[in-house]
Amino acid sequence: MREITVNYNGAPCYDILLDDSYSELAARIDQLGFSGRRIAIITDSNVGPLYAEAVASSLARISSEVLICTIPAGESNKTLAEIERLYAALIEAHFDRHDLLIALGGGVVGDMTGFCAATYLRGVSFVQLPTTLLAQADSSIGGKTGVDFSGYKNMVGAFYMPRLVYMNFSVLKTLPAREFSSGFAEIMKHGLIKDQSFYMWLVDHLYEINDRDPAVLAEMLQKSCEIKRAVVEADPKERGERALLNFGHTIGHAVEKAKNFELLHGECVALGCVAAAYISARRKMIGDDEYYEIRDMFVPFGLPISVEDVNPMDIVRLVHSDKKADRNSIRFILLEKLGHAVIRTDVTDEEISAAVEEILWREDGE
Repeated sequence: MREITVNYNGAPCYDILLDDSYSELAARIDQLGFSGRRIAIITDSNVGPLYAEAVASSLARISSEVLICTIPAGESNKTLAEIERLYAALIEAHFDRHDLLIALGGGVVGDMTGFCAATYLRGVSFVQLPTTLLAQADSSIGGKTGVDFSGYKNMVGAFYMPRLVYMNFSVLKTLPAREFSSGFAEIMKHGLIKDQSFYMWLVDHLYEINDRDPAVLAEMLQKSCEIKRAVVEADPKERGERALLNFGHTIGHAVEKAKNFELLHGECVALGCVAAAYISARRKMIGDDEYYEIRDMFVPFGLPISVEDVNPMDIVRLVHSDKKADRNSIRFILLEKLGHAVIRTDVTDEEISAAVEEILWREDGE
């Protein structure tokens, strides 16, 4: 087992555990002081049938009651209406402030469970059990919670820290290839913004990563989690440096919305990373050769570098509706060099439009 401690305001806040099973989960929940308390496992219709009963059985020996709440899978269900259904289930089961919620699933489940925990009875404890690569590498760490509103990504939410993040990387064996690739986009992002040597390590271990070699996955996740840990510790409420983690997300979120969530989040992040790298190259912050290397390295990891049927001006409009907009300026993350990102607030609509033109799929390949 690998263990990483995340600090908040200079003090230890929660641990990230990387293991190849759930064998130690009950013991760790017991150590947190929840023995004899009610536990609600919140999962979705994809993950629940695979793992919920096994996790519930493991926790039954320390809990007075284990409840399984299943929400419909998919980004389209990341809504306040589904949160209301969770509130109702918890109220009917008489959950109080001393009980525990567990998020068993990907990023949607983690965000929704965290938001539910932050707001139910003004705050109850929760634990993250991320089951997708995207959630393990990114969304389960840092305390961002929330739901979408009218199709706009994560417009309603709260910063609320988990008590524990328990990553069983053996569950990645059952993850569909497209979902695995989607999660890898966030890992690639961490290397691009913060650690050139990690980025090169990913490239060097291309085949082992795609083969899901357990030892390589464990090393990859630990390195990726350590990068995100350092960023969120330095800026837990995203007032400065933490915004660097949004590399690829400004245009990526807009594409996600424009495509009606037909593309996975990581696929849109990859497209956004390519677009942001293009703007960086156009500004002479990185060289053209670096841009093409960054763009092309997404391909062997199963990620898109072009998209069909989006209008550049629609993307510009959606970018201005993003929650990261600050008055009339967009806080945009660009690359000053490989492994070093910077925040810019002067990216123009023309630059955004040109970047979207760059990632538009064309039949002639040009």
